[in-house]
Amino acid sequence: MKTSTGIELEIQYAVSGEGLPARSDFREWVEAALAGRRDRAALVIRIVDEHESAGLNQRYRHKAGPTNVLSFPFRAPPPVETDLLGDLAICAPLVRRQAGAQGKTERAHWAHMVVHGVLHLLGYDHEDSARAAEMERIEAGILARLGFPDPYQQHGAS
Repeated sequence: MKTSTGIELEIQYAVSGEGLPARSDFREWVEAALAGRRDRAALVIRIVDEHESAGLNQRYRHKAGPTNVLSFPFRAPPPVETDLLGDLAICAPLVRRQAGAQGKTERAHWAHMVVHGVLHLLGYDHEDSARAAEMERIEAGILARLGFPDPYQQHGAS
């Protein structure tokens, strides 16, 4: 689905169930994460179960078990220019459990996972303490503009 801001967003629901965000929620969160950073972008968000998340995590990160969000950035070779940012895979059952364990609403945690993942697609990371602090500050600001509390003041990083 193309948005008024030049963002092409595909949502793939590989799981079903209550409590999953609507396509319009994902669009709002993606647009907030991209605001001031990219005017045009294309990305896919795939909502997965624990089995698919664990398989992707093992294959691409060499880590066992599911994880809340995986980011697969697309980097075009020079001189190719594209709006394609990449793909996100978000594990619905894990997001639900983490939200409960961290005392957050599911909606707030979903928003955080989308913002966190989009920032990874843009090249942000948390590989060292300085970059982690920058990324957390940016995330908290975006989430505050969306009306959500700072996720790092509640129970730590995702």
